[in-house]
Amino acid sequence: MISKYFNPYTDFGFKKLFGEEASKDLLIDFLNQLLPPQHQIAQLNFKNPENLPETTDERKSIFDIYCESITGERFIVEMQKAKMHFFKERSLFYSTFPIREQGHKGLWDFHLLPVYFIAILDFKYDEKEDERKFRRDVCLKYQDGEVFYDKLHFKFLQMPLFNKQEHELETHFDKWVYFLKHLEDFDHIPAILNEPVFTKGFEIASVAHLNADQYDAYIKSVLSYNEAKAVLDTAFEEGKLEGKLEGKLDEKFEVAKSMLSKGFEISLIADITKLSEQDIKALLS
Repeated sequence: MISKYFNPYTDFGFKKLFGEEASKDLLIDFLNQLLPPQHQIAQLNFKNPENLPETTDERKSIFDIYCESITGERFIVEMQKAKMHFFKERSLFYSTFPIREQGHKGLWDFHLLPVYFIAILDFKYDEKEDERKFRRDVCLKYQDGEVFYDKLHFKFLQMPLFNKQEHELETHFDKWVYFLKHLEDFDHIPAILNEPVFTKGFEIASVAHLNADQYDAYIKSVLSYNEAKAVLDTAFEEGKLEGKLEGKLDEKFEVAKSMLSKGFEISLIADITKLSEQDIKALLS
Protein backbone atom coordinates (compact mmCIF):
# COMPACT_ATOMS: atom_id res chain seq x y z
CA MET A 1 0.00 0.00 0.00
CA ILE A 2 1.40 3.40 -1.02
CA SER A 3 1.36 6.08 1.66
CA LYS A 4 -0.29 9.47 1.21
CA TYR A 5 3.13 11.18 1.24
CA PHE A 6 6.25 9.84 -0.42
CA ASN A 7 9.36 8.44 1.22
CA PRO A 8 11.99 11.25 1.34
CA TYR A 9 14.83 8.71 1.53
CA THR A 10 14.21 7.48 -2.00
CA ASP A 11 16.02 9.05 -4.95
CA PHE A 12 12.74 10.36 -6.31
CA GLY A 13 11.39 11.60 -2.99
CA PHE A 14 14.48 13.51 -1.93
CA LYS A 15 15.00 15.15 -5.32
CA LYS A 16 11.33 16.13 -5.53
CA LEU A 17 11.32 17.62 -2.04
CA PHE A 18 14.70 19.38 -2.06
CA GLY A 19 16.13 19.16 -5.59
CA GLU A 20 13.90 21.37 -7.72
CA GLU A 21 13.80 25.10 -8.37
CA ALA A 22 10.29 25.36 -6.93
CA SER A 23 11.40 23.91 -3.58
CA LYS A 24 14.58 25.92 -3.05
CA ASP A 25 12.96 27.84 -0.19
CA LEU A 26 12.38 24.57 1.68
CA LEU A 27 15.99 23.53 1.27
CA ILE A 28 17.32 26.92 2.37
CA ASP A 29 15.06 26.94 5.42
CA PHE A 30 16.21 23.47 6.46
CA LEU A 31 19.91 24.03 5.91
CA ASN A 32 19.93 27.34 7.75
CA GLN A 33 18.95 25.41 10.88
CA LEU A 34 22.31 23.61 10.68
CA LEU A 35 24.63 26.44 9.68
CA PRO A 36 26.17 29.07 11.98
CA PRO A 37 24.79 32.65 11.93
CA GLN A 38 27.66 33.99 9.82
CA HIS A 39 27.05 31.38 7.11
CA GLN A 40 23.31 31.51 6.57
CA ILE A 41 22.33 30.82 2.97
CA ALA A 42 21.36 33.70 0.73
CA GLN A 43 20.96 31.57 -2.41
CA LEU A 44 21.79 28.14 -3.72
CA ASN A 45 22.44 26.55 -7.08
CA PHE A 46 21.99 22.91 -7.91
CA LYS A 47 25.24 21.42 -9.11
CA ASN A 48 25.11 19.89 -12.55
CA PRO A 49 26.13 16.26 -11.86
CA GLU A 50 27.54 15.98 -15.38
CA ASN A 51 30.33 18.35 -14.33
CA LEU A 52 31.43 16.16 -11.42
CA PRO A 53 34.17 13.55 -11.74
CA GLU A 54 32.93 10.27 -13.16
CA THR A 55 31.89 8.15 -10.20
CA THR A 56 28.85 6.57 -11.83
CA ASP A 57 28.12 3.86 -9.28
CA GLU A 58 28.47 6.22 -6.34
CA ARG A 59 26.31 8.95 -7.82
CA LYS A 60 23.38 6.57 -8.07
CA SER A 61 23.24 6.29 -4.30
CA ILE A 62 23.64 9.94 -3.27
CA PHE A 63 22.31 13.34 -4.23
CA ASP A 64 24.46 16.46 -3.93
CA ILE A 65 23.40 20.09 -3.79
CA TYR A 66 26.01 22.86 -3.92
CA CYS A 67 25.11 26.02 -2.06
CA GLU A 68 26.50 29.51 -1.50
CA SER A 69 26.12 32.08 1.24
CA ILE A 70 25.96 35.79 0.48
CA THR A 71 29.78 35.93 0.64
CA GLY A 72 30.26 32.88 -1.59
CA GLU A 73 30.84 30.11 0.96
CA ARG A 74 30.13 26.64 -0.39
CA PHE A 75 28.83 23.49 1.18
CA ILE A 76 27.28 20.20 0.15
CA VAL A 77 24.13 18.38 1.17
CA GLU A 78 24.47 14.63 0.78
CA MET A 79 21.56 12.27 1.16
CA GLN A 80 22.62 8.71 1.99
CA LYS A 81 19.70 6.39 1.38
CA ALA A 82 21.14 3.07 2.60
CA LYS A 83 23.82 1.60 4.79
CA MET A 84 27.19 1.79 3.09
CA HIS A 85 30.67 0.49 3.80
CA PHE A 86 33.40 3.10 4.21
CA PHE A 87 30.88 5.88 4.88
CA LYS A 88 33.49 8.16 6.44
CA GLU A 89 35.86 7.67 3.52
CA ARG A 90 33.10 8.47 1.04
CA SER A 91 32.18 11.61 2.97
CA LEU A 92 35.76 12.82 2.92
CA PHE A 93 36.08 12.01 -0.79
CA TYR A 94 33.01 14.00 -1.80
CA SER A 95 33.95 16.93 0.42
CA THR A 96 37.03 17.43 -1.75
CA PHE A 97 34.99 18.33 -4.85
CA PRO A 98 34.16 21.95 -3.89
CA ILE A 99 37.67 22.37 -2.49
CA ARG A 100 39.38 21.37 -5.72
CA GLU A 101 36.96 23.42 -7.81
CA GLN A 102 38.26 26.57 -6.13
CA GLY A 103 41.71 26.08 -7.62
CA HIS A 104 42.96 28.56 -10.22
CA LYS A 105 45.36 28.09 -13.08
CA GLY A 106 48.54 30.09 -12.92
CA LEU A 107 49.47 32.10 -9.84
CA TRP A 108 47.17 31.37 -6.90
CA ASP A 109 47.58 31.96 -3.17
CA PHE A 110 45.53 28.84 -2.17
CA HIS A 111 42.90 30.93 -0.43
CA LEU A 112 39.86 28.65 0.11
CA LEU A 113 36.26 29.40 0.99
CA PRO A 114 34.59 27.34 3.75
CA VAL A 115 32.97 24.02 2.84
CA TYR A 116 30.11 22.40 4.75
CA PHE A 117 29.38 18.74 4.19
CA ILE A 118 25.91 17.90 5.50
CA ALA A 119 24.62 14.33 5.38
CA ILE A 120 21.12 13.12 6.23
CA LEU A 121 21.47 9.42 7.03
CA ASP A 122 18.76 6.78 7.30
CA PHE A 123 21.18 4.58 9.25
CA LYS A 124 23.39 4.64 12.35
CA TYR A 125 27.10 4.74 11.67
CA ASP A 126 28.27 5.15 15.28
CA GLU A 127 29.62 1.75 16.22
CA LYS A 128 29.39 1.93 20.03
CA GLU A 129 25.76 1.98 21.12
CA ASP A 130 26.40 3.87 24.35
CA GLU A 131 28.19 6.66 22.45
CA ARG A 132 25.69 7.15 19.65
CA LYS A 133 24.39 10.67 19.00
CA PHE A 134 21.73 11.86 16.57
CA ARG A 135 23.82 14.80 15.40
CA ARG A 136 27.57 14.73 14.82
CA ASP A 137 29.50 17.93 14.08
CA VAL A 138 33.07 17.27 12.96
CA CYS A 139 36.04 19.44 12.04
CA LEU A 140 39.82 19.06 11.98
CA LYS A 141 41.38 19.49 15.43
CA TYR A 142 44.71 19.17 17.21
CA GLN A 143 45.17 16.47 19.84
CA ASP A 144 44.33 18.98 22.59
CA GLY A 145 40.97 19.83 20.99
CA GLU A 146 41.91 23.18 19.45
CA VAL A 147 40.58 23.66 15.91
CA PHE A 148 43.29 23.17 13.28
CA TYR A 149 41.27 24.15 10.19
CA ASP A 150 37.99 26.05 10.40
CA LYS A 151 36.95 25.89 6.76
CA LEU A 152 35.88 22.25 6.47
CA HIS A 153 32.92 21.05 8.52
CA PHE A 154 31.01 17.77 8.53
CA LYS A 155 27.50 17.58 9.92
CA PHE A 156 25.93 14.12 10.11
CA LEU A 157 22.30 13.49 11.11
CA GLN A 158 21.66 9.87 12.10
CA MET A 159 17.90 9.94 11.63
CA PRO A 160 17.10 6.64 13.43
CA LEU A 161 18.53 8.19 16.62
CA PHE A 162 16.03 11.09 16.62
CA ASN A 163 13.32 9.88 19.00
CA LYS A 164 11.45 13.03 19.99
CA GLN A 165 7.67 12.80 19.93
CA GLU A 166 5.37 15.56 18.67
CA HIS A 167 4.87 17.10 22.11
CA GLU A 168 8.65 17.18 22.68
CA LEU A 169 9.53 19.29 19.63
CA GLU A 170 11.09 22.54 20.82
CA THR A 171 12.87 24.17 17.89
CA HIS A 172 12.29 24.74 14.19
CA PHE A 173 15.10 22.27 13.55
CA ASP A 174 13.29 19.64 15.67
CA LYS A 175 10.23 20.12 13.50
CA TRP A 176 12.23 19.67 10.30
CA VAL A 177 13.77 16.41 11.47
CA TYR A 178 10.40 15.16 12.71
CA PHE A 179 8.87 16.07 9.34
CA LEU A 180 11.53 14.20 7.36
CA LYS A 181 11.64 11.14 9.58
CA HIS A 182 7.87 10.60 9.70
CA LEU A 183 6.73 12.07 6.37
CA GLU A 184 5.81 8.73 4.83
CA ASP A 185 3.80 7.76 7.94
CA PHE A 186 1.58 10.87 8.11
CA ASP A 187 -2.02 10.69 6.92
CA HIS A 188 -2.66 14.35 7.74
CA ILE A 189 -0.68 17.46 8.65
CA PRO A 190 0.00 17.54 12.42
CA ALA A 191 -0.98 20.77 14.15
CA ILE A 192 2.61 21.45 15.23
CA LEU A 193 3.72 21.37 11.57
CA ASN A 194 0.95 23.69 10.38
CA GLU A 195 3.41 26.34 9.19
CA PRO A 196 3.88 27.66 5.61
CA VAL A 197 7.21 25.94 4.99
CA PHE A 198 5.90 22.53 6.12
CA THR A 199 2.49 22.81 4.46
CA LYS A 200 4.34 23.46 1.20
CA GLY A 201 6.49 20.43 1.93
CA PHE A 202 3.40 18.27 2.44
CA GLU A 203 1.91 19.58 -0.80
CA ILE A 204 5.06 18.72 -2.75
CA ALA A 205 5.26 15.31 -1.09
CA SER A 206 1.66 14.36 -1.85
CA VAL A 207 1.59 11.23 -3.99
CA ALA A 208 -1.83 12.32 -5.29
CA HIS A 209 -0.20 15.30 -7.02
CA LEU A 210 2.11 13.14 -9.14
CA ASN A 211 1.27 12.58 -12.77
CA ALA A 212 1.31 9.08 -14.26
CA ASP A 213 4.97 9.17 -15.30
CA GLN A 214 6.07 10.60 -11.94
CA TYR A 215 4.06 7.98 -10.09
CA ASP A 216 5.70 5.16 -12.05
CA ALA A 217 9.14 6.68 -11.37
CA TYR A 218 8.36 6.94 -7.66
CA ILE A 219 7.20 3.30 -7.43
CA LYS A 220 10.44 2.15 -9.08
CA SER A 221 12.41 4.33 -6.68
CA VAL A 222 10.61 2.81 -3.68
CA LEU A 223 11.28 -0.73 -4.88
CA SER A 224 14.95 0.03 -5.45
CA TYR A 225 15.28 1.64 -2.02
CA ASN A 226 13.55 -1.24 -0.22
CA GLU A 227 15.63 -3.90 -1.97
CA ALA A 228 18.90 -2.11 -1.26
CA LYS A 229 17.98 -1.47 2.35
CA ALA A 230 17.01 -5.10 2.94
CA VAL A 231 20.35 -6.39 1.66
CA LEU A 232 22.40 -3.78 3.47
CA ASP A 233 20.47 -4.27 6.71
CA THR A 234 21.52 -7.89 6.64
CA ALA A 235 25.07 -7.22 5.58
CA PHE A 236 26.02 -4.29 7.78
CA GLU A 237 23.61 -3.80 10.70
CA GLU A 238 23.18 -7.39 11.78
CA GLY A 239 26.62 -8.45 10.63
CA LYS A 240 25.33 -11.91 9.79
CA LEU A 241 26.03 -12.07 6.09
CA GLU A 242 29.77 -11.53 6.28
CA GLY A 243 30.08 -14.10 9.06
CA LYS A 244 27.99 -16.60 7.16
CA LEU A 245 29.99 -16.11 3.99
CA GLU A 246 33.41 -16.30 5.63
CA GLY A 247 35.33 -18.95 3.68
CA LYS A 248 32.20 -20.36 1.99
CA LEU A 249 32.75 -19.75 -1.71
CA ASP A 250 29.55 -21.43 -2.95
CA GLU A 251 27.36 -19.31 -0.69
CA LYS A 252 29.21 -16.18 -1.74
CA PHE A 253 28.41 -16.91 -5.37
CA GLU A 254 24.77 -17.59 -4.55
CA VAL A 255 24.47 -14.23 -2.79
CA ALA A 256 26.24 -12.54 -5.71
CA LYS A 257 23.82 -14.13 -8.20
CA SER A 258 20.84 -12.98 -6.16
CA MET A 259 22.12 -9.41 -5.94
CA LEU A 260 22.92 -9.33 -9.66
CA SER A 261 19.36 -10.41 -10.45
CA LYS A 262 18.07 -7.46 -8.42
CA GLY A 263 20.25 -4.98 -10.24
CA PHE A 264 22.82 -4.15 -7.57
CA GLU A 265 26.11 -2.57 -8.64
CA ILE A 266 29.07 -4.94 -9.06
CA SER A 267 31.22 -2.82 -6.74
CA LEU A 268 28.65 -3.14 -3.92
CA ILE A 269 28.32 -6.90 -4.44
CA ALA A 270 32.10 -7.26 -4.27
CA ASP A 271 32.14 -5.16 -1.10
CA ILE A 272 29.62 -7.43 0.63
CA THR A 273 30.67 -10.88 -0.62
CA LYS A 274 34.43 -10.18 -0.80
CA LEU A 275 34.46 -11.75 -4.28
CA SER A 276 36.53 -10.05 -6.97
CA GLU A 277 34.69 -7.88 -9.47
CA GLN A 278 36.12 -10.13 -12.20
CA ASP A 279 34.46 -13.21 -10.65
CA ILE A 280 31.17 -11.37 -10.31
CA LYS A 281 31.29 -10.18 -13.93
CA ALA A 282 31.87 -13.80 -14.94
CA LEU A 283 28.50 -14.71 -13.39
CA LEU A 284 26.79 -12.38 -15.86
CA SER A 285 27.92 -14.60 -18.73
